[in-house]
Amino acid sequence: MKLNAGIITHKIAASKKFYTEILGFGVAFENDFYLLLHTPDSSAMLSFLLPDHASQQPLFRPAFAGKGIYLTIEVADVDALYQQIKAKGAEILIELRNEPWGDRHFAIQDPNGVGIDLVTYAQP
Repeated sequence: MKLNAGIITHKIAASKKFYTEILGFGVAFENDFYLLLHTPDSSAMLSFLLPDHASQQPLFRPAFAGKGIYLTIEVADVDALYQQIKAKGAEILIELRNEPWGDRHFAIQDPNGVGIDLVTYAQP
């Protein structure tokens, strides 16, 4: 089983810019109403779909409201990624920190309001 999460949004161009320029995602496929991105190592995919598109069934037409979803992206060196993302000018919403349960992480937000937790896991 393989998961491809998707966000229905009017902000497809802004999403493409954010994920490719800030997080280094690549474009797997795109057309005028759909964008499919892959992580830098191609291990996961994330898609964006234009709302109310005639080609889609009613279930996949309403736009995402911008709250109540987050993505966790595990990386080998969260400190290096933090420095890279900060240098690109992205707003850091949760500064780099250690949690008692072992996470070392920081968080940013995409143009759609999706919180993105960037983490390296360690033993607590």
